[in-house]
Amino acid sequence: MSDLQISLILLGVVLILLVLLFNWWQDRRVRKQMLEQFPEREEDPLLGAAPTLSMARREPGLGSVAEPTIGAAEASGAAPLSENDDDPAEVDPATEVVIDISFAQPVPSEQLHAATHAIRKVGGKPVRMFAEKEGGGHRARLRPGENYVSMQLAVLLANRSGPLSEIEWSELWTIAEGLTDRFDGSMEGPEIKEIVERGQRLDAICAELDAMVGLALQLPGALSVSEVSRALEEAGFIRHGPQLAWMSELGIPRFTALFNGRLPGEVQSAGVDRIELVLDLPNSPADDQAFSRMASVGRHLAANLDAQLLDDQGRPVADGADQAIDQQLLERYQQLESSGFIAGEFRTARLFS
Repeated sequence: MSDLQISLILLGVVLILLVLLFNWWQDRRVRKQMLEQFPEREEDPLLGAAPTLSMARREPGLGSVAEPTIGAAEASGAAPLSENDDDPAEVDPATEVVIDISFAQPVPSEQLHAATHAIRKVGGKPVRMFAEKEGGGHRARLRPGENYVSMQLAVLLANRSGPLSEIEWSELWTIAEGLTDRFDGSMEGPEIKEIVERGQRLDAICAELDAMVGLALQLPGALSVSEVSRALEEAGFIRHGPQLAWMSELGIPRFTALFNGRLPGEVQSAGVDRIELVLDLPNSPADDQAFSRMASVGRHLAANLDAQLLDDQGRPVADGADQAIDQQLLERYQQLESSGFIAGEFRTARLFS
C-alpha cells in the first residue's frame, strides 16, 4: 500500500470523526435548548392542585393534568364527561396544520405535561395540543394517571397577524423534534411549501370577510378615565376582561369602547377627550341591527356627555343611514357564515384575533 493510499484512508477516518463530533455537538445543543424551554421538575406546582372551574372562553389544549376537562356538554349543563369519554375538542383541518408525534413507549401524563406545558404559540400563531391515550381515547387535556402513545401539535394557519410563516413553522418543527428526541419517538408533518400555500389561501379568505365598524364621540373637553368609565357603565356597558363592552344576550360583546384608541386600563394620559365605539364583526354575534344598535347607544352617550358623534371618517353621523349600514353588515355576516365561520363563535374568534 502506497503512502498516498494510507494518507487518503487516514484523511477519510478524520473526516468521519469530525462528522460524528459535529452531530454529537448538534444533538447536545438541541437538547440543551429544549431543556431550557421545557425544564423537567421533580414537582410541578400545577400538579396536584385543587381543580377550579373557569367559565371564561379559553383556548383548548393540553393543560395541567390536574385541571378538569370541561367540554361543551358540561358548559351547557348536560351530563359531564365520564373518565373514558373522548374530549370533544379536536383538530380543525380547515384552519390548522398538524405535526404528528408517536412515542416509542407510552408516556405518563406527568412527564408529557412537564414537556409541553409551556407551549402556547409560535410567533403570532396559537398552538393546540392533543394526545392519544394508551388503549384508545382522544384527549384535549391531560388527565392524571394516564399514559399516552402519541400527540399532535396543531398550529393556526392564519389570523390577523397574517398567514403562518416559514419561521413560525420552523419554530414549531424544532419544538416537535425536541419532544421526539426526548421521548424516543417519531414525527411527521406536511411539506413547508404546502403549509405556506394553505396559510396564504386562508389569509386571503379572511381578509375578504374581515370588517370593523367604528363610531367616535368627540368630547368637549378632557374627562378622567373614571368619569368616562362611569358614564359608559351607567349607559349599559359591562366590564368584560380588560374591555368595556355592550353585551349580547349570549354573553358575547356586540361592540366595545376605547378611550383615545386604548383600552380603559391602558390609558396613560390624565384625561380622555375621545371615545371610540368598535364593532368587530367576526367577533360579534350576527345581528340585523348591528350598526343602528351601536349608533343609538352612541347618540345617547353624545347627549349625556355633550359630545359630537362622528363616523370612522371623522364626519358627523347622519340620521337615516342606519338601516342601509345594517343591511350591508348583515350581508357580511351571511358571507362569513357561508364560508364556514359563524360570527361570535370560538372557532371564528381564533382566526380573527
